Amino acid sequence: MSAPEGVRLEGPIRSVGVVLRERNAEIESALGRLTRGLEARRVSVTVERLEARGASGDVSLASPGLDLVIALGGDGTLLRAARAVVGKDVPVLGVNLGRLGFLTAFPDAELESGLGAVLGGQAMLDFRFALRGRVERAGEVHGDNFFALNDIVVHTSGGARVTPLTLHVGTGSAREEVGSFAADGVILATPTGSTAYSMSAGGPIIVPGVECIVVTPICPHSLAVRPLVMPATSEIRVSSPHPDAGHQITVDGQVERGLTAPESLVVAREPKPIALVRLPGQTFFRTMRHKLNWAQRLPERT
Repeated sequence: MSAPEGVRLEGPIRSVGVVLRERNAEIESALGRLTRGLEARRVSVTVERLEARGASGDVSLASPGLDLVIALGGDGTLLRAARAVVGKDVPVLGVNLGRLGFLTAFPDAELESGLGAVLGGQAMLDFRFALRGRVERAGEVHGDNFFALNDIVVHTSGGARVTPLTLHVGTGSAREEVGSFAADGVILATPTGSTAYSMSAGGPIIVPGVECIVVTPICPHSLAVRPLVMPATSEIRVSSPHPDAGHQITVDGQVERGLTAPESLVVAREPKPIALVRLPGQTFFRTMRHKLNWAQRLPERT
């Protein structure tokens, strides 16, 4: 089922959590301005405890009942914040202090006006689906589930070299082998993540409203292996036919764990979407033209 589009962010917003990229002078300045703006509107603020951040980059926001999470940083910070609200009805607002800021709502220079628009009821919500991944061995689940708003990647560990990988799709008796190929790895991306690593590896740009999962091989050792666009209802399984294979799983470019030859990565859609906050007039195509310079008009002839 498609997520609703054009839904307005309705208040009241009384409690906000803030996720930080790091602690430095730029972040501290933005955090001070943000905190003062929120407290002036009688909104309580809970700031992420960076010292409690684990090796996987998990967000530590110890305040229940948040109405909004604000990510101060770039796209990576927003992705961390998004993973923290998986399964919850808490929208995420990105304030860009990074380079690209493709997923964020506005830059640091517009913090006061942007915050006023959000708290004034002018903001909209874009619902994006995430991926849920797990590792299985002999049909048994090993470890906890992990989640990605952008992508889950299986790649070689150690030196750069090609590795054999096998893809299956479906569950139970309906599971079917898609095929095997040699590559540096494979990217399983959401439409949101189609403009990230998958695009750099030659995958297609997918408009966020399209319901699909993009499978993009990384530097495949064959001209016949090309990206696949799978239905969003697919369960995709990645494994290796090589008994000595050693791989890494990277989630949104941040969370990592190993994947040994007897294990399989199983990826499917997370049922509950994640709500990203945007301002009126901020559309996917406008952002794509502005941030990626996609199909910019050539200068007029003189």
